[in-house]
Amino acid sequence: QVQLVESGGGLVQAGGSLRLSCVASGRTSSRYVMAWFRQAPGKEREFVAGIIWSTTSTYYANSVKGRFAISRDSAESTAYLQMNSLKPEDTAVYYCAAGRPNSSTYFYTNGYDYWGQGTQVTVSS
Repeated sequence: QVQLVESGGGLVQAGGSLRLSCVASGRTSSRYVMAWFRQAPGKEREFVAGIIWSTTSTYYANSVKGRFAISRDSAESTAYLQMNSLKPEDTAVYYCAAGRPNSSTYFYTNGYDYWGQGTQVTVSS
């Protein structure tokens, strides 16, 4: 089992920045992918960004490319999501996820086995 705990959400004005953190514990593995998803009210949970723990290769949703950056600190078993130039449409609950997705499931929730409890991000206009 892997436990994931997110932090760093909050209320910010449009154009501002936030950094989310996700601390992993338990039976973690360097073969995992760690990812951030988000879910806005009335919408499905969507992929935001992912990082392959062992290679640090990163992937982003088109909607956040150039504004968000995912990174990881192996020593701290922590993944980060730096969010800049935030927009009101970025408002959502952000979830950290871990798993071993394949090329078909990398961008979908069914590719991940472990989830955090979520942290609210609200961007005001």
